[in-house]
Amino acid sequence: MCTQLGLARSSFYAWRTQVNQVSASAARREVLKVLIQEIYHEHRKTYGCRRITAELNDRGYPASVGLVAKLMRELGLAGIQPRAYRRTTIVGEEPVVIPDLLEGNFDPAAHAPGHALVGDITYLRTGEGWLYLATVIDLSTRMVVGWQMASHMRTSLVIDALGMAIDHGRIAPNSVFHADKGSQYTSSEFQKYCEKVKVRPSVGRTGVCWDNAVAESFFASLKNEMYYHQVFTTRARARFAVMDYIEVFYNRQRRHSALGYRTPVQTWQDHEKDLATTAA
Repeated sequence: MCTQLGLARSSFYAWRTQVNQVSASAARREVLKVLIQEIYHEHRKTYGCRRITAELNDRGYPASVGLVAKLMRELGLAGIQPRAYRRTTIVGEEPVVIPDLLEGNFDPAAHAPGHALVGDITYLRTGEGWLYLATVIDLSTRMVVGWQMASHMRTSLVIDALGMAIDHGRIAPNSVFHADKGSQYTSSEFQKYCEKVKVRPSVGRTGVCWDNAVAESFFASLKNEMYYHQVFTTRARARFAVMDYIEVFYNRQRRHSALGYRTPVQTWQDHEKDLATTAA
């Protein structure tokens, strides 16, 4: 055939090699594409290139952030982008003097699990009206250790959220609980409860989201990664979705950049292992 076409036989062999054989680099990229799609959908289409890279490395498939970003573009995949912050704090009518015990130090490495926590309230719209969510987040592990939902945002809502964290053994005695200057957190009822359970209240400045950045960041993640992608006709449906997001996804599956791309549960378990090793 080569003689009839006037071609060198080496040209034919080179063409056949190119058609029938895929380079090792190209084969690796195809494998990574399959894994990237798998991880992306496993984590509810929320992961960007950095979290997917961390997951690939943990699974034994080393890859750079740049390569993963390029492959995600080829696949038409994109992580969830945060929306703008909106102020939700309602200041109490009576001035209450509560110190800022954290002074803006939200670094996980600066706190031990159960010793420094933050809380806040957010609004979720449903077909039956507003649903209010109060959370308690551990600064060291970023785990949501307490939460409560209700159709109101009275002080009992934040007390119940803090009570859940205490009941689950996630708060150490004399720990710091930081919030904004919302009326629920500055009320005498909440101060009395904190005194009863041996928790030291702390507040930031009014209307300054950075003074409670960790709580605001969690609410942004919850809404961008779950809430904005669904329509909730009932409060019960919204409750279930929030519970699933917190307990199944956020605490146990979602990698956190501030934790070296570990999950909150994994970070807490690592700390307990370190304590056991030190004690031994």
